[in-house]
Amino acid sequence: MQKLNNLLRGTTFFQHAGVSIVYVFMPILAQSLTSNILEVGLTIASFFLAQILSSLYFGRLSDKKGVRLIFIRIGLLSCAIMFGLHYIADNSFYLVLVRLGAGVASGMIVPTILAYTYESGKDKSKIASVISFHALGWLVGIVAAGIANNEKMIFLVSSGLFLTGLALSAKMPNYTITQEVRIESTKKIIIRNKYFFLSLLLRHIGATSVWTILPLVLTEVFGAKLYEVSIVYVANTGTSFVLMNLMGNRINIKNITNFKIGIGLSVLVFAGMAVMNSWWMAIPCMALVGITWAFLYIGGTIHLMENNPKSTSTGIFNSTVSVANVIGPVIAGVIGFWYNEMGVMYFAVGICMLAFLVSLKIKK
Repeated sequence: MQKLNNLLRGTTFFQHAGVSIVYVFMPILAQSLTSNILEVGLTIASFFLAQILSSLYFGRLSDKKGVRLIFIRIGLLSCAIMFGLHYIADNSFYLVLVRLGAGVASGMIVPTILAYTYESGKDKSKIASVISFHALGWLVGIVAAGIANNEKMIFLVSSGLFLTGLALSAKMPNYTITQEVRIESTKKIIIRNKYFFLSLLLRHIGATSVWTILPLVLTEVFGAKLYEVSIVYVANTGTSFVLMNLMGNRINIKNITNFKIGIGLSVLVFAGMAVMNSWWMAIPCMALVGITWAFLYIGGTIHLMENNPKSTSTGIFNSTVSVANVIGPVIAGVIGFWYNEMGVMYFAVGICMLAFLVSLKIKK
């Protein structure tokens, strides 16, 4: 069992490291291919648009067919190919195409690997530990991007990380899972959890609108170097990794309460960013982001899997985040184009306050 846990942690780690090494600097790459900040937002959104449909489709198909590993492995191989193809994307059209392909590939992995983890041993500490390697993967990916200091080279490194995750997944046992023929419709699951998904959507729209312009604010407004941008993001992922592990066996709070705490604390994050006047002031704000994400992600996913079809509900969770990842960058592009980048921070504060009020309506 310990060997399986390590394989799950390793696969999760390399998958998220492969995504994160590209994600942080994607706005900078997109801007190098177009001078229009609105197009930058649309390019970022294309990845998540594809991920929405992929997570919903493959999450439900995984529950219906009673299989997990095949989608995990196909997803990792497809990610290795699509993220590697970013290297030859030399104009905005090709970049959008490979972002769409990468979104489809990554969308099939997350809901299935979460369901596989849950079914291999319904232990909160184990699930929290595996999920914490999401954050550790993001941390290492961000650091690797800063060390590479090259927007093109990171795509080849990303492809290698996915291939390493694929090699680890090849050693994971293929569980026989009861085929769920009569699964609740996606619509019913969403309606029953409407306040949950709405508060998640609103919070993440605010967050992703900020993530779209934050690297540009740090580099262009405050003069941060690429490695300094990495330091800012490491504060997020490092804090998240530590707290997620503590939530497995040290922090005994109800899952849905954890989720609400994460939503509420997000207001403070963006309020702090709205008043920063130097790149290093983003560090404590991003550390608080790590706390908010640990609470809402661990609490939210376990709450869903305990009360709904596992892969389908986590697929909806992932798709809700992806919907926000489509809307947020577009809003950021519009606000940045018509007003200024810092105006995005004020928007995030307002919409996160609304998200918290909605989350209070979720029943325990």
